[in-house]
Amino acid sequence: MPEAGILSFIIVFGLLVGSFLNVVILRLPAGESIVYPPSRCPGCGKRIRWYDNIPLVSFILLRGKCRDCASPVSWQYPLVELWTALLATALYLRFGLEPVTGVYFAFCCALLIIIFIDFRHQIIPDAITLPGIAFGFGSAFLNPEVTWQSAGLGIILGGGSFYALAAIYYLITRREGMGGGDIKLLAMIGAFLGWQSLPFVIFGSSLMGTVAGLGAMARQKKGGKTVIPYGPFLSLAGMLYLFFQQEIRLFFQLYLLGQ
Repeated sequence: MPEAGILSFIIVFGLLVGSFLNVVILRLPAGESIVYPPSRCPGCGKRIRWYDNIPLVSFILLRGKCRDCASPVSWQYPLVELWTALLATALYLRFGLEPVTGVYFAFCCALLIIIFIDFRHQIIPDAITLPGIAFGFGSAFLNPEVTWQSAGLGIILGGGSFYALAAIYYLITRREGMGGGDIKLLAMIGAFLGWQSLPFVIFGSSLMGTVAGLGAMARQKKGGKTVIPYGPFLSLAGMLYLFFQQEIRLFFQLYLLGQ
């Protein structure tokens, strides 16, 4: 199969997987089955026809509305589908058709689910992070990018560092400053990317979270009581490290040598 054909297949595959991720994002927080019943319009409740459920294409043709009741369809659907396709393509270009590509595609899909669920509901499902920790550690035995020792330390240091920070914050303020979901998420990221990823993931997510937090404080006008989910920033930082780890490591080395 020519490379253009492979790339086309990967893009279509990514769009289809993205369509499924939308189902998970919608139903998992509600405790509903991700398999049954078939997709229905949240406005009129009618079952969505197969030709109205083609990833990205149907949204464009229907102009973002339900065919039956004309209620608007959330932009989340095409965004997740397109994002998943772009991730699948980027992973193929980065790693080729190798087993590690499938491992990291599963990792990125898990992060995408977490981004949208945590942003909307401010929860990080254990159904994603706990199996993710186990799968990330197990895959390290076959992953040329990360050793099992690095993955194991990533779990311990990732989860342990955030647990310690949460405990210290609670002792000082008597308030919950970090949820258990964030702790498990960082442990999952450490399992897939190794302990070496943790300094950047923590620093990068903190920087993005601070900027977003300042914006939220300005909009909500709640001051120090403003609450924003942290999981999306951890997930984004994990994706950035996955694709740009060589450049990130070089930057840190140059920074340290310059001190």
